[in-house]
Amino acid sequence: MISKFSNISPNAKLGENVIVDSFSTIFEDVIIGDGTRIHPNVTIYPGTRIGKNCEIFPGAVIGVIPQDLKFNGEYTTVEIGDNTKIRECVTIHRGTSDRMKTKIGSNCLLMTYVHVAHDCQIGDNVILASYVGLSGHVTIDDYAILEGTVVAQQFVKIGAHAFIGGASLVRKDVPPYVKAAREPLTFAGVNSVGVRRRGFSDEIVREIEDIYRILYVLNSNVSKGILAVKESIPDSKTRQEILSFIESSDKGIIRGLI
Repeated sequence: MISKFSNISPNAKLGENVIVDSFSTIFEDVIIGDGTRIHPNVTIYPGTRIGKNCEIFPGAVIGVIPQDLKFNGEYTTVEIGDNTKIRECVTIHRGTSDRMKTKIGSNCLLMTYVHVAHDCQIGDNVILASYVGLSGHVTIDDYAILEGTVVAQQFVKIGAHAFIGGASLVRKDVPPYVKAAREPLTFAGVNSVGVRRRGFSDEIVREIEDIYRILYVLNSNVSKGILAVKESIPDSKTRQEILSFIESSDKGIIRGLI
């Protein structure tokens, strides 16, 4: 159902069973997948691609040009996967020449007043609670959860299944499977409850816990910790994932227990 009080460009492409409520504006060069609902007073700018069965709530603004002084009008996009919910007053900006797109995966939940800046790359099943603010070029891997009012600095990366406590400032990379909190942001243990809820076996959870015990508790610096993990933990997909994340970090990872 398309409200007669909505404003939709004839050059926008809407799939089957899309609902657009009153006073929403959809510009040209927008694609919206089947079954998606656009609530009242939503604004969707050119270059936006929204998947199937999404729901966009009132006041959201998606696809507006980035707040980056280097942006020079290049053609960039916002891409949103299937089954993602975007709550009231969320803002999502287009990419720049760095990554050419801002991307949000499938089955995500962005709560009220979240801001996703240009070139952010967000995986699947990610939850961003109210008032989370992501600066440009932030990468968040699958199943990560950021509690309310978390703010992430440009170019930081947050690993899969990580959990970041509310009101945290993210200035360093956060490795996968960990909990992080305090100021400055600090390793606060393994997100054991979260990964078990997602079907991880006790054996894999213990392996993750052993790796981070070596990295953060038994060693005084990251380089020594990585060597110790390689010497004492058998090679596995989990070990490779964690060490690859840490070794490829440009900004460095969050500090250990204080």
